Amino acid sequence: MFSRIEGRLIERDGERIVLDVGGLGYEILVPPCVAEKLPEEAGTPVRLEIYSVLSLEQKSGRFSYYGFSNSVERAFFEALLGVSSIGPRSAIRAFSVPMNRIAAAIERGDHAFLKTLPGIGQQKARDIVAKLQGKVARFLLIQEAPESAAKRMPDFADEALAVLLQLEYRRSEAEKMLRDVLTARPEIIDAERLLAAIYERRSEPAAETR
Repeated sequence: MFSRIEGRLIERDGERIVLDVGGLGYEILVPPCVAEKLPEEAGTPVRLEIYSVLSLEQKSGRFSYYGFSNSVERAFFEALLGVSSIGPRSAIRAFSVPMNRIAAAIERGDHAFLKTLPGIGQQKARDIVAKLQGKVARFLLIQEAPESAAKRMPDFADEALAVLLQLEYRRSEAEKMLRDVLTARPEIIDAERLLAAIYERRSEPAAETR
């Protein structure tokens, strides 16, 4: 096993990427919040910290690799794996926003926020808080990069995001819709008007084709 990888990006499909390292292609799963920081252009050098998982199936085994921007993100992922109801796939999906936001929700026992994370329902949110509350303070100290902080949405947008996730929009798609509307309509100051503006935007193309 290895703990770090550096190679050229040759494939990218959502949170799944393939890196070419010396002629070998390594398939790696990365959290959504890490995927959005990766380059789009093929051939670009990428360096990731790696967490390896060996899955045993009958008489054979298969390694799965999970990638992170730095060792602290990997440590937070490992902390999530310490929750008995959270496996690697669940943890990688749930790690969809910067870890300091998730850690802050855990510390304050915010089940409502945790339930907005992909794959986290009421019981898993309770399990996460029960296991990790009071143990993730160090992850609160890691601040988002300036460019990520600039994209941070106002508090009322979290309520609108929760509604969109309940309507089965992908988190990345929902966050993009929210940011686009907030950029175009900075006067919006509550979730209800924000959702109405998103509906209006999505209705426009249909109206134009009639």
